[in-house]
Amino acid sequence: MSTKQNVAVIGAGIMGTAISTRLLEMGHAVMVFDLDTAKVESLVSKGAKAASSVAKAVQDNDYVILSLNHANIVRAVVLGEDGVAANGSAEKLLIDMSSIDPVDTVDIATKLNDACQMKWVDCPLSGGAPGALSGKLTVMAGGDQEDFARAKAVMDDLCANFTLMGPNGAGQTTKLINQLFCAVIFQSLAEAVKVAEAGGVDPKLIPQALAGGRADSNLLQEFMVKFAERDYTPTGRIGNMLKDLDALQAFTMKTKTPTPMTGQVVEIHRLLVAAGLGDKDTVEMIKLLDGQAS
Repeated sequence: MSTKQNVAVIGAGIMGTAISTRLLEMGHAVMVFDLDTAKVESLVSKGAKAASSVAKAVQDNDYVILSLNHANIVRAVVLGEDGVAANGSAEKLLIDMSSIDPVDTVDIATKLNDACQMKWVDCPLSGGAPGALSGKLTVMAGGDQEDFARAKAVMDDLCANFTLMGPNGAGQTTKLINQLFCAVIFQSLAEAVKVAEAGGVDPKLIPQALAGGRADSNLLQEFMVKFAERDYTPTGRIGNMLKDLDALQAFTMKTKTPTPMTGQVVEIHRLLVAAGLGDKDTVEMIKLLDGQAS
C-alpha cells in the first residue's frame, strides 16, 4: 500500500468518479473539481473535498489527476486562464488519465513545463470504472522515469499493471493501440456471433470451446456471451470508442501509417453513431448486423 497523498481530481465523470472513490477508499486526501456540482457533491458524501476552481485544486494538492473527455478540454484546463499552468510548480505532478492525441499531449506537457516547471505523466487507462474501483487498471504511461516513479505513489492504488512506455505521448500512443485491438475484436465478436447463429451453433459456448487456444482472449471470454445474449448493460459507449478511433486515425494520417482494417472499423463505428447508437453500449454494435441499427 502506498503512502497517502494529497490528490486533486479534475473531472468527475464516470471514470473520474471511480478514480476518486478508489483513492478515498485507499486513504488518500482527495479534492475534486467539476462543473457539474451534483457529481462533486456525490464524492463529497464519500469523504472528498470540493474545489471551488481549478486553481484551488492545483494550489492545495501535490498531485493533479485529469479525467477529461477531449484534448481541447485538457488544453483549456491546463493552459487556460488561472488553470493548472498558472498555479503549478516543480513540486507538483500532473497525471493525465484522459485519452487524447499523443501530439496534443506532447504540446500541452511541454507548455506546462515551460510555464511553471510542473511535470506531466500521461496515464491513459484500460479497464474502465470497474478496474478503477478494484485497483486493477492497466495504465500505459508516458514521461520521464523519475516522474513515473513519483506517479506510482498514487497510481499503485489504482493499477494492477502500470508500465512506462517512453517519454510524454508514448502512453497515449499505446492507448491508441489498445483501442485499435478492442475495436477490431469487438467487431469480430459481433460477426462471430452471427456466423455461429447462422450455422446452428450456440455462440455462448464459443468462449469455452476456444479457451486456451490461439483465438482465446480476455475480450472473448468477457464479451462473447454479452454479444450473444444482446446484453446491453453499460460497459463502454460506442461514441466514446469512435472518439478514440478518430484520434487514432488522425495520428495515422499525420504519420502516414497504413491501417486498412482499422479504417473499416472506424467507418462501422461512424455508421453506428449516425444510426443513433453513439450513447449506447458497445454490444449494441451487433444491431447493425441484426438489421436493427436505425
